[in-house]
Amino acid sequence: MSRHFHSIPVLLLLLAMSPLAAAAAPEFLNSGKVLGGDMPFSEAVRHGDTLYLSGQLGITPRTMTLVAGGFRPEAMQLLANLRTILEANGRGTQDVIRCTVMLADMADWPAFNEIWRTVFQKPFPARTAIGVQALALGARVELECLASAGS
Repeated sequence: MSRHFHSIPVLLLLLAMSPLAAAAAPEFLNSGKVLGGDMPFSEAVRHGDTLYLSGQLGITPRTMTLVAGGFRPEAMQLLANLRTILEANGRGTQDVIRCTVMLADMADWPAFNEIWRTVFQKPFPARTAIGVQALALGARVELECLASAGS
């Protein structure tokens, strides 16, 4: 056997122990502060310097019940839930870099922009708005975001 083949296991061991290998493993995060019960997804996943947040609805924390009152209260609650998850993971709204908002009625887009400005200030994260036919639990709005998880 060639002398070079003996060094392959050593190289693999060194690679596995390197900071690059540690950063490559995703962390699946559930604070228990927003989602209740045994949901088939994580509140957030940290991978490298990015925090991927699951879509947020305007649910009362630790329930799967939408807040009463329609679009505006749902939008305000989903943004509060977003903040809670960010803070549980050592981040804030200033760390959000991109969001996708899904609206059951695109006529709610101006109202969402107004509510958005109560939470996000310039420079605003990148954002896409999509009109959808239906959302989970009959929600009127859902928001999914990416945030910086770097130092």
